[in-house]
Amino acid sequence: MTHTLTLQSIAALTPDTYHLVFDKPEGFAFKPGQATDFAVDKDGWREEKRPFTFTSLPGEDTLQFVIKTYPEHDGVTEQIGKMTAGDKALIEDPWGAIEDKGDGIFIAGGAGVTPFIAILRQKLQDNGTLDGNTLVFSNQTEADIILKDEFDAMPGLKTVYTVTDRPDSDYARGKVDASFLKDMVDVKGDMVYVCGPDAMVEAMPREVAELGVRDKQVVTEDLD
Repeated sequence: MTHTLTLQSIAALTPDTYHLVFDKPEGFAFKPGQATDFAVDKDGWREEKRPFTFTSLPGEDTLQFVIKTYPEHDGVTEQIGKMTAGDKALIEDPWGAIEDKGDGIFIAGGAGVTPFIAILRQKLQDNGTLDGNTLVFSNQTEADIILKDEFDAMPGLKTVYTVTDRPDSDYARGKVDASFLKDMVDVKGDMVYVCGPDAMVEAMPREVAELGVRDKQVVTEDLD
């Protein structure tokens, strides 16, 4: 089913990432971590649907998204970055395989952090702490780290940032792989959540398997 949303506000979080707040259709429901197919309600763009994750919580009275834009692609995200209050968007029913299945380690690459925003916010709201959870967040540069201040302020959450394109950065800790993760993962108890570029999502289950993490402990989005 297609739902029409009206944009209430848009604000920049990083030089190319925006926080968008829309009205919420009556009765619309989703789980933290789920996504929707999203299109700009404008001539020439209504059929150009892209997947974006809800970052608000199901109990809130708005639908919110954090969307990274790629103006050089001359595509949908460029149009989203140009939206202003009052503009319309189209979304479909929610979908997605990423959901809270227990405490553990959340491994994100760039905008792949978006499913974890709602999951961590909900866990914190429900439990009052994020003890037992770690966010490993890889980006090209420090300026690209989405919602860093919020993550750092979440009680109990351990945050580990790494950047790939700034070797002089304090966060230049290298590629996220088995050796990077070996002292962070409780292989018997942790769930391992992965979202990011396809190459990361494909590689990470193999990397954590080297540490002894079983397939059933790994939560990713389906790539097909």
